[in-house]
Order: sequence, then C-alpha cells, then structure tokens
Amino acid sequence: MPTAILALGVLLSAFLLGLIFGSPYIQLLRRLRIGANIRREGPSRDFAKQGIPTMGGALFIIVVAVLWVFVLVLLPEGQRDVFVPQTIVPIGALVGVGLLGAIDDWVNVTYGFGIRGRHKLVWQVIVGLAAAVYIRNHFDVTGIFVPLVGEWVIGGALFILLALFAIVAMSNGVNLTDGMDGLAGGTSVFAFLSFAFIAAARHYDWLVVFCAAMVGALLAFLWFNVHPAEFIMGDTGALAIGATLAACALTTGFVLLLPVAGVIFVAETVSVILQVGSFKLRGKRIFRMSPLHNHFELIGWPEEKVTIRFWLIAALAGIVAAILAFATPIE
Repeated sequence: MPTAILALGVLLSAFLLGLIFGSPYIQLLRRLRIGANIRREGPSRDFAKQGIPTMGGALFIIVVAVLWVFVLVLLPEGQRDVFVPQTIVPIGALVGVGLLGAIDDWVNVTYGFGIRGRHKLVWQVIVGLAAAVYIRNHFDVTGIFVPLVGEWVIGGALFILLALFAIVAMSNGVNLTDGMDGLAGGTSVFAFLSFAFIAAARHYDWLVVFCAAMVGALLAFLWFNVHPAEFIMGDTGALAIGATLAACALTTGFVLLLPVAGVIFVAETVSVILQVGSFKLRGKRIFRMSPLHNHFELIGWPEEKVTIRFWLIAALAGIVAAILAFATPIE
C-alpha cells in the first residue's frame, strides 16, 4: 500500500477513534472529578472554567500510540526496519513527556499545585537527550538543513545541544499557548500538517504517516475542545505536543523550520520572557498580561476571535515552512 494512502487512512482512523472514545473519556474524567484548577492571576473570565475536566491530552496520545502499534504489527519485517527509526523518537516523546504531564495534572487536581518547573525540566532534558542521541547515532547526523541553502555541518555535540533546547523550549511553548479553548490544539494541527509535508520533502514516508495520525487525533480532540470546551488537554497534552513536534523537526533535519511552523508557540514564549524581563529591569509591563493570547483577550478581543486569528497565522506559517523545505536542496 502506498504510504500516502496509508497516511490518509491513519488520519481518518485517528479522527474516528477520537470521536468514538471522546465522550466516554470525558464522562470518565467527570466521574473521577479530574477538573482543572484555574490560576487566579489569569483573566477573570477564565474562572468559569474552574473544574472543567482536564487531562484531555491523554485522548490523542492513546489514539496515536494505539495506531502506531497497529501499523507496526501489520508491517512486514523489512518495512519495520524503516518505520521504527523514523517514528520511534516522536512516539517516545509523545508518550514519555505525556506521562510527565499526566502526573503534573494529577498532582494539580489532587493537591492544588503542580510539579515544580525545575523537576519538569529534568524529565524533559532526559527525554530530549535520549531523542537527540538516537537521532544522532541512527541517522549519523552531523548537520541541519538551512532553508533555501542546504545542509550546514555543525557536528554531533552541537546537534545534541540544539535538540535538547528545541524539545524543552517547544514543550514549554505549547504549554504556555494552552490557555484558550481550541488554541493550542488548533495551532498544533497546522504545525504537524506542515511537518508531514516537510517529512515528505525528506522522503521520510513513515514520519508522514505519524504526523497524519497526530493531525487526525488532534482534530478529534478539537471536536470536544472548541469553545465552549467540554474538556482541556492539560499538561498531559500540551507538554507532549511540543516535545513531539520538536522530535519530528529533529528527525527531518529541518529543526530551523520549527520556529516557523510553530510561530505561535514561539511568540507566546517570547511574550512571557519580554514581560518578565521588562518588569524586573524597568518595573513596567509590555503587555496587559502574558502569554500573548491573554493580552489580546484583555484589550477586548473575544476568546473565539483570538483563537481563530492565531489559527490563521499558524496555517500561513505552516504553509511557508513546508514550501521552504521543498525549496531547500537536500542532497
């Protein structure tokens, strides 16, 4: 079966599985009383979301993991030798960092506070280091692709450092973005769709299939997460999405396109850094509130308008990233 058709089948399967199990999963979260604790320093209108079921990210993590195992079992031995190297790092990041997020969500629901940031960082670094070393050794990576230019040799050690930074930064970037109904999920759809095409530019067909599974599962999640959300992804999903997206970028070699396809996550992170830095240095704030989506909400944009406009930017950025990948010489 051509991998393009398989990717389409996996995308549709992920979407349908998410739709089928979404409502029962939400009911389970409600019975277990796994509800979000909304931070009091956020916009006052967000207080209405107090208690909404969280850990919704487990839905798309489980769907993608099940489909990954299903494809692995169906493939003949020869194709598994290609399938596993192209997808083991993204699926490992998805499950590994998703587990960290699930523990954080559970602690938050149970005790009213989450895992300390530095403790999360340790686990993210461990996952990032494992991912970087595997990619470096298996694909014999010595460089990265510069858009429109070609490969730039940076050496294995520098690649590992870059990989660590990408995974930790993007994981936390998506987590910062996850503050409005449908915002992180929708922008992530466009980012993974972009990297599906970027993987195609590298002829990494099985990574295309993996990205397709992510897109389908995230779309199913959005079915229940768009305003007004029936549940939210929590750290379970947000931390995992960012790490997985970075893992896909590192596997393709186009990690420099990660800030392009993930421009919303970068903007949200930069807004926090600028806000904190400005307040500490000058005693003044740049934005009404950070992350960036809160600023637009506080200047009067309705939540739905902020979300959809960020989606539009993410869609445009994803298209730009995919075109740049195809226009870059890879030989």
